[in-house]
Amino acid sequence: MVATPIGNLGDITLRALEILRTCDALFCEDTRRTRKLLSHFEISCPVVSLHGHNEEQRASLVVARVEAGHNCALVSDAGTPGVSDPGARAVRACRSAGFRVIPIPGVSAFACLVSAAGYEGSSLLFEGFLSPKAGRRRRRLEELAAREEAFVLYEGPHRILKVLDDLADQCGERRIVVGREMTKAHEEYMEGTPGEIRTILLQRGSPKGEFTILVSRRKNR
Repeated sequence: MVATPIGNLGDITLRALEILRTCDALFCEDTRRTRKLLSHFEISCPVVSLHGHNEEQRASLVVARVEAGHNCALVSDAGTPGVSDPGARAVRACRSAGFRVIPIPGVSAFACLVSAAGYEGSSLLFEGFLSPKAGRRRRRLEELAAREEAFVLYEGPHRILKVLDDLADQCGERRIVVGREMTKAHEEYMEGTPGEIRTILLQRGSPKGEFTILVSRRKNR
């Protein structure tokens, strides 16, 4: 399980490069994006798609390749596979078949934001992507808002305003830190209430980039 950069290709680790150069098959979320990564580092490796819609079937192929004596690696489009990305089913299939699964650590958007946000709490809930369905998203946010812990969300540009609107309803007084396009050329961090951040993004027009959101702890009343 190989972590890859979330934006800046310089963040890849030496160990990740070693694995990618020596594996017999590389399973990846999007072959086009992974080929760009491999090309940048002048790596030639067979790639096979493994994403959210075919992981159930591809997991058996991973096991078959490992049974045949091949060294296989798995990457997602960016960050750590299996963390809000495909990979968990393939891992369980390999473990059930008696094979070792080894993580090659690296970048995670979750860890990047927490380290830059100045968070000092002792506990933190990682939620990742909320449901795209409005009713489910709001119900889950209501559950998260009722908890005392801070929590972290992932969101893309198309739903970020809706999520901030829902956060304003459920967590209006709580401070949030938003990381946008982390490690990339237009990286930025914004802090304020959900409503304040939503206003900033609306003033810019259509939001762009990938967003990671840290919602602060609920204050004891």
